[in-house]
Amino acid sequence: MTKSELINELGKKVGTLTKRDAERGVNIIFSKISGALEAGGRVELRGFGMFSLRYRAQRVGRNPRTGERVDVVDKYVPYFKAAKALRDKLNEA
Repeated sequence: MTKSELINELGKKVGTLTKRDAERGVNIIFSKISGALEAGGRVELRGFGMFSLRYRAQRVGRNPRTGERVDVVDKYVPYFKAAKALRDKLNEA
């Protein structure tokens, strides 16, 4: 599902919500999640999952085309861990 599909679905589910208002709501949610991660925090959505940051140490990588060594700098990457309720729902028989 893309962001625009999410906005359209939200607009359909809530009949009084215009597409512009649905888009504004989705953008606010995404910006709040991004802002919390930028501040070094985590976002927990009960029953859905948790967004947090993981630290990746500096390492030496390889350019797949040429095979030459490339230094990869240390960085933080976003990480998502699904909640047990979501995992159970996905794995229902």
